[in-house]
Amino acid sequence: MQFLIFIIFYPILWMISILPFRLLYLLSDFVYFIVYRIIKYRKRIVRENLAMALPHLTKAERDVIEKKFYKHMCDLFLEMIKTLTISKKEIEKRYKFTNIEVYHDLEKKGKSIALLCAHYASYEWLVSMNRYITFKGYGIYKKIANKYFDKLVHDIRSKFKASLISTKETAETIAENYEKGVLSLYGFASDQSPKVDKALLWHSFMGIVTPVHTGAEFLAKRYDMNLIFLRAKKVKRGYYEATFELMAENPNETKRFEITKDYIERVEKQIYEAPEFYLWTHKRWKHRRDS
Repeated sequence: MQFLIFIIFYPILWMISILPFRLLYLLSDFVYFIVYRIIKYRKRIVRENLAMALPHLTKAERDVIEKKFYKHMCDLFLEMIKTLTISKKEIEKRYKFTNIEVYHDLEKKGKSIALLCAHYASYEWLVSMNRYITFKGYGIYKKIANKYFDKLVHDIRSKFKASLISTKETAETIAENYEKGVLSLYGFASDQSPKVDKALLWHSFMGIVTPVHTGAEFLAKRYDMNLIFLRAKKVKRGYYEATFELMAENPNETKRFEITKDYIERVEKQIYEAPEFYLWTHKRWKHRRDS
């Protein structure tokens, strides 16, 4: 059944991927109408999240953000599909790194690097970064149940020399590379909700006390990795910029959870600047406590 579903949908995805961007975004407008107006995909969750995270805004202001978010989400989904056939020249034009030298300086330190980012702007096109690095690059992701679509995601995200490892494989892969002396870059999108029974830290995120992922900090300390934050920005439709911000060169000299709290604050700042580009469909605050 999994294979049948895959062979039905793959030709459609491939045909979408070869559309010129002008037609791709016309299709995205149509998908937006279906998703937002007819299916109303996760609209209740999005509205609850926006109300909790942005209570200082009026309902009318949040409604504007809501509509902009759904338009961006549809663009993001189709841009991910476009990655199947996008050229290197095209993605270099559309996803720019404003200060790649900050990352290159860290590589010269001779230690592996943990890159922390959020599900913000175009986290899918971040894989193009691998064209600019000499370390082996790993993207950490949640495995898809359908093994054929899981392989497709691997193919899409590894097009620019990125290796994907599932969340369950992360610690083992980092440990093996550390023992072998393989200098690597590991990308952590740590802004989603962890399992509450495994949460080591509850912290305020967008004014809501909730469990947060601490894995990136603990792994960076255990294997002495430098830490860097990637701040993404959507310049205009189909165009993005990414800026690197140094977080820590000697993580073991920081206090417990200091790095994680710093990361959360950076993500918050990014969201407040343009909230429509954050991934509001996830149940990020399904577990919360009174502050």
